Amino acid sequence: MLNLKSCLVALGLGAVALVSHAADITGAGATFPYPIYAKWAEAYKKETDVGLNYQSIGSSGGIRQIRAKTVTLGATDAPVKGEDLDKDGMVQFPAIIGGTVPVVNLDGFKPGELRITGAVLAEVFMGTITQWNDAKLAALNPGKNLPNQAITVVHRADGSGTTFNFTDYLTAVSKDWADKVGKGAAVKWPAASSVGGKGNEGVAANVNRVKGAVGYVEYAYVKKNNMNFLQLQNADGKYVSPDDLTFAAAAAGADWFSVPGMGVSMVNAKGANSWPISTASFILMYKEPVDKVASKAVIAFFDWSFKNGKKMAEELDYVPLPDALTQQIRQRVWSQIKN
Repeated sequence: MLNLKSCLVALGLGAVALVSHAADITGAGATFPYPIYAKWAEAYKKETDVGLNYQSIGSSGGIRQIRAKTVTLGATDAPVKGEDLDKDGMVQFPAIIGGTVPVVNLDGFKPGELRITGAVLAEVFMGTITQWNDAKLAALNPGKNLPNQAITVVHRADGSGTTFNFTDYLTAVSKDWADKVGKGAAVKWPAASSVGGKGNEGVAANVNRVKGAVGYVEYAYVKKNNMNFLQLQNADGKYVSPDDLTFAAAAAGADWFSVPGMGVSMVNAKGANSWPISTASFILMYKEPVDKVASKAVIAFFDWSFKNGKKMAEELDYVPLPDALTQQIRQRVWSQIKN
């Protein structure tokens, strides 16, 4: 377990930051990348004596805080649109790639033993499929003794980039979901039997607590909490499990600079090995920062992490950005920041 005090990384469950000395970096936002930011921060602190005070409060909270200029970096998994970046005077760049994973609490099944398609997953989260032994789930899992047990949907209660990624996927694979719910950092969840949780941490805790639950979390939380996940059918019709290789396969064809702010969607990516709910997590910074010293410190931290943090990312089943992309970020994005 990471020693969070030693590396001055605040979980921020109550949006309360640890007291840190002036040289420390302040940031807030997405819970999706928190495990790797914490790991990078611990190693960076040992090498440079500069800490990262990061509040893991959700993407919407991170966007609010960077706009309020209470932190030097904001973190979001729901990329900010180009026109809004221009209006705010900010730049945006990906820092890490990972995947959102449907997780369940069902006794008698191993992780990845049960399969589901995107369209059927949408019906589960719509609340039109309410029992685990529903005929559509049984047809996808022949020979499996699915229980006559009610399904409880667990979703994020806060504005969340993980929710954006998950609902972006459901919108891509289900017309019914697209028409009735849509995608966003926060949506109106239609299932009658549902419960909210704050952060990836809260969703993971509720899924593990409620028998028959289904939810969605970033893969590092699956590993950390020993959760049961569903295999998911991808755009090529193959059933795949989440890991760094299937996330990397989904990211392989991303054209990062085709979208303002590099906000590329990787959901339902083509490729036999692609995990269909893959995403990047993004960093927001001001082009003309109020505190230039702090802004320089953020860039130094990510420059170090891009160069030295690949193995740490892979150990948590994130996908580090390729060197060619990080070099482009240095030249085309960081060069816009006037430090």
